[in-house]
Amino acid sequence: MMKLIIFGAGGKTGRHMVAQTLAAGHEVTAFVRSPEAFSLEHERLAVVKGNALNKKETEAAIKGHDAAASCLGGKGLGKSSVLTEMTENILSGMKKHSVNRILYVASAGIHQEIPGITGFLTQKVILKNVLRDHADAVRRIRESEFDWTVARPMQLIDGPLTKNYRIAQEGIPEGGRKIARADVAHFLVKAWIQKSFIHTSAGLAY
Repeated sequence: MMKLIIFGAGGKTGRHMVAQTLAAGHEVTAFVRSPEAFSLEHERLAVVKGNALNKKETEAAIKGHDAAASCLGGKGLGKSSVLTEMTENILSGMKKHSVNRILYVASAGIHQEIPGITGFLTQKVILKNVLRDHADAVRRIRESEFDWTVARPMQLIDGPLTKNYRIAQEGIPEGGRKIARADVAHFLVKAWIQKSFIHTSAGLAY
């Protein structure tokens, strides 16, 4: 049995990661800003209140875990470095407490890898600030000494877990447009448990 701390566990993807990690027989700490709004309960689940922008709270929460996962989101579409700042706090806590594995939910487009007009609109117009922040956070992760796996999903949708999706270690799955949050969670939980896709930034889509 291993122990995973999930930052952003109260979000849609984070909740799937919590549920799937527990279903796989492991322990989970859900790091959330509003525990009262987090309805999941399980004997192997601990819920910790905190803000990932608070370095002290973040570092303290990481102690005693085998891995950390970030399902954190940014603040709207404007310019921001919030994702990078939170990631730096997580990496600092990992170093402090000798935790070597990190899983990160980013987005397709952080490497400017989406082709065509869709890629232009997404990467240069609509999501340019969010993608820049994610890209900076991922850069910090890649430059760290840790074993990391980054998920780059195409458009996230609410849908059932299928376990049937495509993975591209370079670019994105050809023609792929969408993927359910449950399947993004599945990819990362499986990568963690199986010790696979280490030092890999994986594009995900159906």
